[in-house]
Amino acid sequence: MVKKKGPAGTPALLALDAAGVPHSVHPYEHDPGSDLGYGLEAARAIGVPAEQVFKTLLAVVDGELTVAVVPVTGMLDLKALAQAVGGKRAVMADRPVAERATGYVVGGISPLGQRSRHRTVVDETVELFDVVYVSGGRRGLDVGLAPADLVRLTAATVADVARG
Repeated sequence: MVKKKGPAGTPALLALDAAGVPHSVHPYEHDPGSDLGYGLEAARAIGVPAEQVFKTLLAVVDGELTVAVVPVTGMLDLKALAQAVGGKRAVMADRPVAERATGYVVGGISPLGQRSRHRTVVDETVELFDVVYVSGGRRGLDVGLAPADLVRLTAATVADVARG
């Protein structure tokens, strides 16, 4: 994968650079009025199939913040997420909690370079692609990387946690 020059400096990009992980940087103009949702907007803007773009969500599983990375074309299955980490019950984290815990704003939460490390689960469909795209740490910025690198850098469990 050829690294494209683009905006530098987000914690996600710095984490990728520090780890020496090959990646591509895809800035785009975020439209605050878009009704597509952040992930589908990103897929359209950077010209990749939506199935290859993954969103980063935070949930609370039995009291512990947990990161879920799922395709933007689907939804997080909270019961499956809880099961994947050996928990009983999962609920979505409140927006301010997610933003404080990750250091990113909703719509720009990256699974990489978060303020503190959280247990992470990546949906198994990540393994269908040579390259996947996740937020680069701000709205209007995605990064492409190999699924194995995403899983390794986030110390993620890979499980079936997406529906739809």
